[in-house]
Amino acid sequence: MSYVIAPLAQPSVEVRGTRDRFPVRRIFCVGRNYAAHAREMGNDDREPPFFFTKPADAVVASGSSVPYALRTANFHHEAELVVALGSGGANIPVANANSHVYGYAIGIDLTRRDLQSDARDNGRPWDTSKGFDRSAPIGAIRPVSAGGVIESARIWLSVNGKIRQDANVADMTWNVPEIIAELSTLFEIAAGDLIYTGTPAGVGPLVRGDAVEAGIDGLDPLTIRIS
Repeated sequence: MSYVIAPLAQPSVEVRGTRDRFPVRRIFCVGRNYAAHAREMGNDDREPPFFFTKPADAVVASGSSVPYALRTANFHHEAELVVALGSGGANIPVANANSHVYGYAIGIDLTRRDLQSDARDNGRPWDTSKGFDRSAPIGAIRPVSAGGVIESARIWLSVNGKIRQDANVADMTWNVPEIIAELSTLFEIAAGDLIYTGTPAGVGPLVRGDAVEAGIDGLDPLTIRIS
């Protein structure tokens, strides 16, 4: 079999402690999953989890330069725990959800906030505000086998050495098993899927030249520079 154009390279993420790569199938993201962030965005503390997506090739490796996004004047950072799935299915029970997790990483959900606000105000999809090129920086994945399940850990993000986001993943409104279970009622999730699990309070704008670092205790940090 031949293709009419050359097939694109498989998007993938570094796996800590190995030369192997994690192939990315799909990227799901959870909206407003920390109460303090929900409040800073003008919403109620708790609501059912909702999801949006990014293309698999939006992943960006740690140490990369990320161009300031097109068509925005309000380019925001959102530090997040990322869950990498090693298996999947549909209608997964909460009690079994962690068995589908391959590992974890720190990620940043880059957002064109002005386009998101316009979409919200006009009842339009979030695709252009969330699913653009290089919008999903991610650090190395730490397998569960190398460090266990993450239920509580500090999550933070700094810009030019100054902390902007500082919380604990235990503060998530919906925890990882609940997220996986709910997502699996909407999609048949599978190995290779990444889930960005939401951001704590402290999101804010980035400008060209900013040095961004994000981390979660026990995981490799993530660094990017906005160009």
